[in-house]
Amino acid sequence: MADLGRRPERSPRRTLLVIASGFVLGALLTELMAVTLPASAARQFFITTVAASLGPLSIDLNVIAMTLGPLILRVNFLSIVGVLLVAWFARSLL
Repeated sequence: MADLGRRPERSPRRTLLVIASGFVLGALLTELMAVTLPASAARQFFITTVAASLGPLSIDLNVIAMTLGPLILRVNFLSIVGVLLVAWFARSLL
């Protein structure tokens, strides 16, 4: 007999997909707010971004060489809202 009240386990792949999708949605919401809202304190609050960067990272293996980066993570209020919306939507699908 199946336990219908049990929740499925959360996989790391699904978690990363939710976070990445949420950041994309948050970036879209940020651009939308930047275009539609007039200059005000509310607009400034919604579009202010904190950025963290890593790189560039160079790898030389004598056979192949590559440079990655810089990798930049930009987070703002609407990015967090986007992640929460995607997480809520993903949870409602189960």
